[in-house]
Amino acid sequence: MTDQKPVIAILGGSGALGSGLAWRWAAAGLPVVIGSRSQQKAETAVAELSEKYGVTFRAGLDNRAAAEAGDILVLTVPFSHQADLLNEIKECAQGKIFIDVTVPLVPPKVARVQLPEQGAAALITQKILGEDVNVVSAFQNVAAANLQATGPVDCDVLVTGDDPKAREQVIELAELAGINAYHAGPLDNAVVAEALTSVLIHINKRYKGHAGIRITGLGSSSD
Repeated sequence: MTDQKPVIAILGGSGALGSGLAWRWAAAGLPVVIGSRSQQKAETAVAELSEKYGVTFRAGLDNRAAAEAGDILVLTVPFSHQADLLNEIKECAQGKIFIDVTVPLVPPKVARVQLPEQGAAALITQKILGEDVNVVSAFQNVAAANLQATGPVDCDVLVTGDDPKAREQVIELAELAGINAYHAGPLDNAVVAEALTSVLIHINKRYKGHAGIRITGLGSSSD
């Protein structure tokens, strides 16, 4: 991360997952913009999160305005809204890092892996936004409840993307949010984290918890 802190714009930031990431990055001192379908909804989320966690946000805006304001964009909307929102903010995303947290869940059978014909939601994002956007896939396997709790998050994050430097920036953002994260290869590999989410949903329902994943056996090396 450079000395000049990037503005993080979370599209769909009023939801459970987006708001969990939002307050953690704001608590780490990053300028965070919360985006939502309407500015009013975004401003309400900002007010509620500020009161709950004692953090300050840059602004609450509608999703397109948030995308314009952000240096790094984060997509945290349901799969059913992914394509429409991407087409709406496509122009605003050019030249930026775009973190895709989308999971291709198909209700009501969300505990069953149902990948799109394109292979992964992250690959849909890259196709819609175009080659001038550095799409990085991350955070699919972190339970929203764990993000909303205080303290470090007891799980790891797989970070995939075709640009290693963009992946590294996302790993730094994860660490600022109190989460360990690892390079997991090119964007094609996002299929693993996306599919694993349905497996974790099944585990969480069966054992009534908020399970995540851990990467083991690496010792102290960060290479």
